[in-house]
Amino acid sequence: MSITAAVSSAPAAVSGSVSDVPTAPTGGGASASVLSAVSGIEASALPSFIDANRAKLENLLKQHPAPADVSRLWKLIDPAKQKMLIQAAPHVVGNLEGVPYDVRGRANTIDLTQTISRVTSTLKSEHGRTERVALQRQLKTLDNVSKSLSKHDGVKRTLVSLDPSPDAKAAIVVGDLSTAHYVSVLVPGMYMSVGEQIEAWAKVAQEQYDLQTGFLRRVLGPRGNGGAPGVAVVAWIGYQTPVLTNIGGTALATQGADSLERTLEGIRALRGADQPYLSLFAHSYGSTAALMALERHSVSVDALALMGSPGSAAQSVAGLSVTGGNVFVGEAPLDPIVDSAFFGSDPGSPAYGAQRMGVDGATDPLTGASLSGSSGHNEYFTAGTECMRNLAMIGIDRGDLVLTGGGSGGSTVQTASAR
Repeated sequence: MSITAAVSSAPAAVSGSVSDVPTAPTGGGASASVLSAVSGIEASALPSFIDANRAKLENLLKQHPAPADVSRLWKLIDPAKQKMLIQAAPHVVGNLEGVPYDVRGRANTIDLTQTISRVTSTLKSEHGRTERVALQRQLKTLDNVSKSLSKHDGVKRTLVSLDPSPDAKAAIVVGDLSTAHYVSVLVPGMYMSVGEQIEAWAKVAQEQYDLQTGFLRRVLGPRGNGGAPGVAVVAWIGYQTPVLTNIGGTALATQGADSLERTLEGIRALRGADQPYLSLFAHSYGSTAALMALERHSVSVDALALMGSPGSAAQSVAGLSVTGGNVFVGEAPLDPIVDSAFFGSDPGSPAYGAQRMGVDGATDPLTGASLSGSSGHNEYFTAGTECMRNLAMIGIDRGDLVLTGGGSGGSTVQTASAR
């Protein structure tokens, strides 16, 4: 994804990137034919095999084999050959759902480093003004991704997906996605490009991580001294978000739904019998993409929070693959998008059946802290707000402690442990 100025002139449909290629009905067949071959050949023959089959490997990202199949086949590959594959095809390994997240993190870091080096080298020899501007923009985007991976307070960050093309896409996890008991995925709306916003989006993920971890320790009481259950928050920019010139249709939302669906399937497949409590926090146009993904009933989440949502075709929470209809809606004053039902039914209407999530500002009944309100369309993820506090409660399965609005404290404080 390019920075905002570049995106504004881009067409609604893009091609050639990881997330936006149409899904082919190949299931796990493609992964079986290539990955199975990798597991069966001698290590000494692997380099030549990769060179001869590079197109087939790259094609895996277009065919989207089932993550469960990829996970099973990856385990059959000898560790030494896994390492060789990571080095030889980091872009494929780093973006293939079903490959372990620590492996993807290593692969994407290699891909990021190699791409920065390649773009820097090309920039030195390129004299065309237009080409130089594009290369400089791409280099800035990649540098911002690199900066976003810096640890905060010792909490690791992992680059679990990366499309390093000029229309970059990326996902950065704060925490350990492979073991966390609670996993939250942040889904952005319009004008959220990797080049301009990935650092800020990773900061929001970090703030949610800190809030969720802190509240877990608080609600657990003395039992939290031994360590609260793990938390992971995904700063996800996995689709081309719209700008004013292409916000009117749902083509990009469909691409976002496709990409998000694959991300969720990957999490479910890799976690196997150890499933996390999985939440989606979706804003604006991103909420439409999230709703579209959950309308398909191909993968489920345990909680869904929508902020500033223009809606989707779903008529109520019953039409969404959300456990127990556990859907929350936040609507800030002066937000022109809420109640618009621009893309379908309004999630904030009483008939929809979602739970109200306060965003106007309140006093936290657990901590006594003063929580600021969100106003307009773009303040839901601001640190210190009632919205961010409520999202943290939703993320740790404490919807009973969500404040419902009006600034009065909302729900009753309970001392039971987190579920």
